[in-house]
Amino acid sequence: MWERGRPPRKPRPSPIIVPPPPPSPPPRLNLLLPRSLLALAARAMPSRRPSPVLLLLLALVLALLFLLLSPSSPSASRLSRSLASGSASASSSPASPAALPAPVKIYMYDLPPKFTYGVVRSYTAARAPSGSADAAAVLPDEQLRYPGHQHSAEWWLFQDLLRRGPRDRPVARVDDPRDADLFYVPFFSSLSLAVNPIRSPAAANASGVAAAYSDEAMQEELLEWLERQQYWRRHGGRDHVFICQDPNALYRVIDRISNAILMVSDFGRLRSDQASLVKDVILPYSHRINSFKGDVGVDGRPSLLFFMGNRYRKEGGKVRDALFQILENEEDVTIKHGAQSRVSRRAATQGMHSSKFCLHPAGDTPSGCRLFDALVSLCVPVIVSDYIELPFEDVIDYSSISIFVGTSKAVQPGYLTSMLRRVSSERILEYQREIKKVKHFFEYEDLNGPVNEIWRQVSLKAPLVKLLTNRNKRLVERGTNGTDCSCICSTTPTDMTTAG
Repeated sequence: MWERGRPPRKPRPSPIIVPPPPPSPPPRLNLLLPRSLLALAARAMPSRRPSPVLLLLLALVLALLFLLLSPSSPSASRLSRSLASGSASASSSPASPAALPAPVKIYMYDLPPKFTYGVVRSYTAARAPSGSADAAAVLPDEQLRYPGHQHSAEWWLFQDLLRRGPRDRPVARVDDPRDADLFYVPFFSSLSLAVNPIRSPAAANASGVAAAYSDEAMQEELLEWLERQQYWRRHGGRDHVFICQDPNALYRVIDRISNAILMVSDFGRLRSDQASLVKDVILPYSHRINSFKGDVGVDGRPSLLFFMGNRYRKEGGKVRDALFQILENEEDVTIKHGAQSRVSRRAATQGMHSSKFCLHPAGDTPSGCRLFDALVSLCVPVIVSDYIELPFEDVIDYSSISIFVGTSKAVQPGYLTSMLRRVSSERILEYQREIKKVKHFFEYEDLNGPVNEIWRQVSLKAPLVKLLTNRNKRLVERGTNGTDCSCICSTTPTDMTTAG
């Protein structure tokens, strides 16, 4: 009913129900290739009705193509998995920047110049003719040249760190010591040792040289300077790196730096509590003769065996005199006594470049520069040094580039030459080919040579340094038996026999 005085309500419109659109048919797979096949089959078939066999074959072809082209087919899945695994392996390959380990950060101390360029100046001043001006005294540092020296690795490493940046590998140089993993002390310790004996204090003062140079005093001053540095005191120098390539370098302070990483030529003058293969790095000597630029071959090498060097040495080097007595009258063997000089180096270059084998007997210490002279000459080294240590043995198999002979056998008359004459020409060529592959590891002037490999070896010590420094923080008691397992050192066969 209507209420009085009000217009009637309009009826509410009923909702309009829109029916849902019919489901769209699945998209047709547009297979152009099957249509082409059908058209080709239609043209090829006669006008009469096709045989059931032909129709069945066409159906099988269509089904196979559908399975191959379908995204959900097993073949497509296998292909996708193959591509995915391939991309994953590529992303984790060594060539990928993401897979490369972070470089070890090294800080090089800005030592007072007397420990670096000052050593070079002192060396040249000591050799200047009496009464003449020293040319090196007025040269700026960047124009100084390190003297030709078999221990010049200290110069090459110093110059290399000067140019390294924060992203270089395997070590990166940082300017802030707070960012460093390791600390390099660039004292020219081997050259400093060689300055001393040239001139007596009286002769030095008479020629106008300010004062006699003292390597021992330099070592003491260096340690006094270091011991004032907070980063040395923090871990007792364990994360520091020294180069002491000459066997006598830093001898006066070696016990005070034995916790550090030492870069040495061998362990001939070091005790087992001072150095070890685990914490230290073996360096190659700088070769003193010119590298051989020719190819492998034996035709241009008429001499069987060559050696030129000091005949009389101390300690383990006494084997040299015995070898001289045995070999000096052998046919096609050249063995000469000679000290380091320009004339000797020219003769050694000619002798090594024209010999199949080069003898390397122990000297005052197990190693020496003549081994590396032989390698850059493609002259197969014959090593008679029972306790020698060799550089980069994690990447170089020295048994493939050298012949090792025990001292007790080498001094037997006729043994050495008989053995070498039995080595075939083809085997010598194999040795030479292997030497050529690794020759760059012994040429300091090569940009990819020993300097980069030395830094890689140093970088491998960083985790051990971190382990030992962390371990040292938590130790509350120290052993009283005089040993410290943190210095893991090499043991000679004699020591091993005694210990057993």
